[in-house]
Amino acid sequence: MLARYEGPDATFGARLVLAAVVTAGASVPFALALVLVESQWPPLHRLDQATAERLHNTALAHPGWVRFLETLSDLVWDPVTMRLLVAVLVAWLVSRRAWRLAAWAGATAVAGGLIGLLAKSAVERARPHLPDPVAHAPGFSFPSGHAMTATTSCAVLLLVLLPVVPRAWRPLPWALALVTVVGVGYTRVALGVHWVSDVVGGWLLGLAVVAATTLAFEAWRADTGRRRTAMTEGLEPELTEPEPEAPPAGPAEAAAPRMHGPVG
Repeated sequence: MLARYEGPDATFGARLVLAAVVTAGASVPFALALVLVESQWPPLHRLDQATAERLHNTALAHPGWVRFLETLSDLVWDPVTMRLLVAVLVAWLVSRRAWRLAAWAGATAVAGGLIGLLAKSAVERARPHLPDPVAHAPGFSFPSGHAMTATTSCAVLLLVLLPVVPRAWRPLPWALALVTVVGVGYTRVALGVHWVSDVVGGWLLGLAVVAATTLAFEAWRADTGRRRTAMTEGLEPELTEPEPEAPPAGPAEAAAPRMHGPVG
């Protein structure tokens, strides 16, 4: 009787259930943040207001600091810049014939952008209104698109490129990714175009998207007989393996082209 429930179908079903559970678990923190924002939970509202006012006063007193933050936010860490980096990565993966990894990277970036836009349109939260604003941004506020794009883009770059980084140097890309994600969030709040909860919501939703697409990719690896990988290894450790070369021709094969006519 148990044999009926074993085999590829049962294995796929188990992975599907696991993926759904993990994805739902990753989405719970964002859902909780969304509920608190929509209900205007007083402690969160006070945190948003106090942080915005304190950083706004600092910005008004230091115009040079504002220009520096605008450069980081609008050029270095702009969502367009982050997506271009992912696009370059996808092109490189295609050139390496890493088709499925390229599809994962592209799908994660596109899904992150679309889901973030849908979430903004659904929540329709207004951006901060501060006296003498030092910066302006269009659209709705929750979740922060900058924060979400930084999270998904850094995760894609990190998980793809870790295998090509020497093991001793791997803490460096982790640190760069962390500085980028946290730095993007800080600039958006310091410029007065997002609340703290907007940034946290962007981080959480970005992590949920990456978790969902990564689980799908890991399921494919398992189905093709490859081992599951740890976060410290990246998604595709085999990316660094050279393409197999054709074996050298043996004496009989080397002589074969020189043979003409029937042998008798």
